[in-house]
Amino acid sequence: MERSEIIIGGDTAGIEWRVPVFRFKGSDSAAPSAYIQAALHANELPGTALLHFLLERLRTAEAEGAIRGDITVVPQANPIGLAQYHFGEMEGRFDLGSRTNFNRDFPLVALAGRDTLLEKLESRSAADRLKRTLLHTALGADLVLDLHCDDESLQYAYIDDAFWPEAADLASALDMEAVFLSDGESTAFEEAVGHAFKHQGGDKLKTVPGRLAVTVELRGRRDVYPDMARRDADGLWAFLAGRGVIADPAHEAKPYAGPAVPLDNIEMVKAPEPGTVLFHRDIGDEVKAGDVLATLIVRPGEPGGTLAVMAGHDGLIATRCSARHARRGDDLMKIACREATRRDRKPGTLED
Repeated sequence: MERSEIIIGGDTAGIEWRVPVFRFKGSDSAAPSAYIQAALHANELPGTALLHFLLERLRTAEAEGAIRGDITVVPQANPIGLAQYHFGEMEGRFDLGSRTNFNRDFPLVALAGRDTLLEKLESRSAADRLKRTLLHTALGADLVLDLHCDDESLQYAYIDDAFWPEAADLASALDMEAVFLSDGESTAFEEAVGHAFKHQGGDKLKTVPGRLAVTVELRGRRDVYPDMARRDADGLWAFLAGRGVIADPAHEAKPYAGPAVPLDNIEMVKAPEPGTVLFHRDIGDEVKAGDVLATLIVRPGEPGGTLAVMAGHDGLIATRCSARHARRGDDLMKIACREATRRDRKPGTLED
């Protein structure tokens, strides 16, 4: 194993950011290569815990000669966000300097233009240099996994249509309870990788066999436990074994049995008024249209001071917010539905 560091100079004097990178050299040049990163949103740490335990297994596998394809692991991809605290709480998701999401504004380049990402780096902000360097590194692999988590959430993933259903093996290996089929039309890290894979130098490809770019949502932000992380590491190991990145004669593939729904089928349940949130339903619940999901206390102590929030469609509650006070328009839940929930969704991500 080779350990190196991506070094990002700060935007002010005396500051420098370091990103540890772990690389394993494969024994078979024909085997697929993999790039896995976690905590691009710095406050989303289930992936960091997973990769800690996966790296233990990979070091053992290397000693046993079981690494077939090149593997690059970045267990904590965003030291800039990791250091940004606001009133004692890590921000993690948005860069305090530029006010942009750390998982947005990745450059969209064709795979053939990969090296252009590193041009004139010295003139760019630290956050932009970090994004371009991570993307450049990832585009050297065939299989790219970006490990995130939601607020309170089932295990699920965002997977571009171009990689489905081939990517069902990942959903199965990680025991995902849902897959959201995305359109690949945003500037998030995973979709920037997918853009490069689909635009390898010519016309846009509808499918890209043998390639993968995916955002894995490892449950909720508080789901950071040793047994859970080890189990998820075992699942990721099973995926790598199934794809031939590592050799594991004991590996047995299993089919994915959960739902795979397009983003148009995701009902974003929002707070119609500000108030204290009393949830009646939890993640993993199946609901019917008209079921009461939550009560908002909008005028505490007053007669008629509550408001019921109801499901608009039948479906599976995939996520729920952890905050118990909502502003008007805040997201309360995501429900994976069996039918389209709206016709006016803009291409791209569900949230900022």
